[in-house]
Amino acid sequence: MIVRRNISVLAVVIAAVTIIACHKENSGGTTNLKVHLTDNPFNATAVNVDIQEVRVNMRDDSSGWTSLATVSGVYNLLDFQNGVDTVLAQGNIPTGTLKEIRFVLGSNNSIEIAGVTYPLTIPSGSESGLKIKLNKRLNASFDSLLIDFDAALSIMQTGAGDYKLKPVLKIK
Repeated sequence: MIVRRNISVLAVVIAAVTIIACHKENSGGTTNLKVHLTDNPFNATAVNVDIQEVRVNMRDDSSGWTSLATVSGVYNLLDFQNGVDTVLAQGNIPTGTLKEIRFVLGSNNSIEIAGVTYPLTIPSGSESGLKIKLNKRLNASFDSLLIDFDAALSIMQTGAGDYKLKPVLKIK
């Protein structure tokens, strides 16, 4: 009888601890999020993208944007191939589900092919930025995202010889 009662008490204690632990994991807290950039190989000398800011949104609407501490500058995407990446931004954000990432771009975007540098236009990129929709649950204290900016699929040459960037971004 005493053994059965002890087992019942132990089961109640384990259930209570489990419920409290699950509740504690999902409530409050922050996650230190790092956003990395990498690229696949592409046949050009340089693909320069002017990244000014990285923002994240934890909500399904446009009211939840948070700016991360961004290392702004012009990044040659071709420097980040074959397993090489760089940290673009990081910051503490509320632990939860990450819904969207936005790269705010500047105007110093270019492509170099055969020693000639051409302006690289990004339709609506300078106005609304480059957006990636996702639904990623962040780890409780630290998490990291690797953004693959696929230059080979993103660069388009127009009939007039101009170059446009229609970004293909993937989370890895």
